[in-house]
Amino acid sequence: MDIRILPSNIANVIAAGEVVSRPSSVVKELVENAVDAGASCISVAVTDSGRTLVKVTDDGCGMTPDEAVLCFERHATSKIFTAEDLNNILTFGFRGEALASIAAVSDVTLRTRREEDETGCEVEFSASKHVSTKETAAPKGSCFSVRNIFYNVPARRKFLKSDAVEFKHIVEEFTRVALTRPDISFSLNHNGKDIFILKPAKSLKFRILDLLGSNVAGDIVDISAETTIVRIHGYIGRPESARKTLGNQFLFVNGRFFRSPYMHKAVMKAYEDMIPDGTSPSYFIYMDMDPHSIDVNISPTKTEIKFEDDSVIFQILYACVKEILGKNAFAGGLDFDREGAAEIPVFGKNFEEYHPVRRPEADIDPEYNPFDRNGADGNPIAENVHAGESSRDLDFSKFVDKREDYSRLFEDKFMPSSQIIVLQNKYIIVPVKSGLMAVNIRRANERILYEKFLTAVSGNGHVTQTSLFPVSIQVGVANRAVFDANSDLLSSLGFDISPFGNDSIVVNGVPEGYSAEQGKVETMMADLLLILNDGHISLSGMMASSIAEKFAVLGAGNCSVPSSSAEAGKLIDSLFASGNSEFTSSGHRIVAIIPADDIDKKF
Repeated sequence: MDIRILPSNIANVIAAGEVVSRPSSVVKELVENAVDAGASCISVAVTDSGRTLVKVTDDGCGMTPDEAVLCFERHATSKIFTAEDLNNILTFGFRGEALASIAAVSDVTLRTRREEDETGCEVEFSASKHVSTKETAAPKGSCFSVRNIFYNVPARRKFLKSDAVEFKHIVEEFTRVALTRPDISFSLNHNGKDIFILKPAKSLKFRILDLLGSNVAGDIVDISAETTIVRIHGYIGRPESARKTLGNQFLFVNGRFFRSPYMHKAVMKAYEDMIPDGTSPSYFIYMDMDPHSIDVNISPTKTEIKFEDDSVIFQILYACVKEILGKNAFAGGLDFDREGAAEIPVFGKNFEEYHPVRRPEADIDPEYNPFDRNGADGNPIAENVHAGESSRDLDFSKFVDKREDYSRLFEDKFMPSSQIIVLQNKYIIVPVKSGLMAVNIRRANERILYEKFLTAVSGNGHVTQTSLFPVSIQVGVANRAVFDANSDLLSSLGFDISPFGNDSIVVNGVPEGYSAEQGKVETMMADLLLILNDGHISLSGMMASSIAEKFAVLGAGNCSVPSSSAEAGKLIDSLFASGNSEFTSSGHRIVAIIPADDIDKKF
């Protein structure tokens, strides 16, 4: 075994991978450094979602020429002097790895000047090498220009996602820092277009409004609790505003964003039985506590926190959220379903004085004989006549040529539609030769839509059903970018979606067979985002059958249930016309036969 020391350039690239994984990492580190530098105004400009350029400008304290060079050395820091200082960290950065890591995988230019200096300096680094330092005119503060990220690590650059995904991550990192300091002015520009221009906000709620829109800011309530261990404040979302997509869940400790599935579970436990499964509420929870009781030095990205006693924090957070939900009457109330119920009047104590109560009189026919099978005209009474029964018959014999296995189930005669039953809005029940055939409605729609979408993604397109009333939905800046990047794909599948502003879309039409109701369209767009954010949002990186399957599952949950026997018959007709009427594309059974013998055993 031949053991050797890695060359510094290779070691720097390896170490950089722990801090800089994508362009958004550069944005995070530079913006956090700007906040630590005491800036009151921070602007971020990116080109090609950060691949070509990330530029962060601030009006902070600035640096001397010597400091401007030294800051790119690994472990250069102005925050830590002794080991004890690690227990008193209240700033974003302290490890001294960010700038060194960025310079290891890109070309970096820094222009900086202190307020007391007459001139500034410009420093250039490339692949960890100091290229030049020169005197220049510069405003107070610092301006970092990071170009061609991962140019010297082609393998890392190859694994970057689409521009829409990378920009989504940039917006997420920008949002996390902007939420920690509503008193600072922030701006974000992408490819020359202003995305955010945030002035100092009066309060945190106004900053949430500016960043995430009124649909989020209007559905949150204050949360506050103070103990000897931790002070908790911020906002939590109303249960009815919970959504399937994650993205508006923020945890902060001492002004630092952190991820914690354990603390997220504490919040979700408080919402137990108040929100549907698979959904998450918005929350913006800030914790202030003694820095000695937490360890932020867990990972190079500093997004993990170790608490001295996390179980205690869990219980405090759970109790705090639960209490606020109870105080706002989100829990504990009885919800009576009055739809379709008769109105019950409120009677006063003197009601009978003005409205005497009378015994109803029964109208009796003394000549009626229930055992007489003839009517009043002397003709036999018709049997099995049901009010409202349709006279339209469905011809199931046409299934013979399509599915030989199921054709044997039906008699060679017309089957009246009255014999088709829609059970609990889940199943279609049809009498067959051997007993009863049960069809799972959702899975039948999934199979039908799968074949339609498979045809669509293969280049033949899908029919669009134009909505009478277009639906406007605020999806957020990051998600808007995802819709924009997939506009051609969505159009081929039958979606007519147009952009509106920086953070909204207008749904003008949906694929044929989908519901165009506003509520269902909003839910469908949330589901659609889950598919598009799955990491495989381009046809070049995904098999047609895979994307067709995902959209079929989405569509099946959106399709309306047959409202009549005739509609149920049409659904069965479409199912048996498909390539496989027995199973969905994912292998779930669609049709089941209940033999008459099994029915006999019940009696």
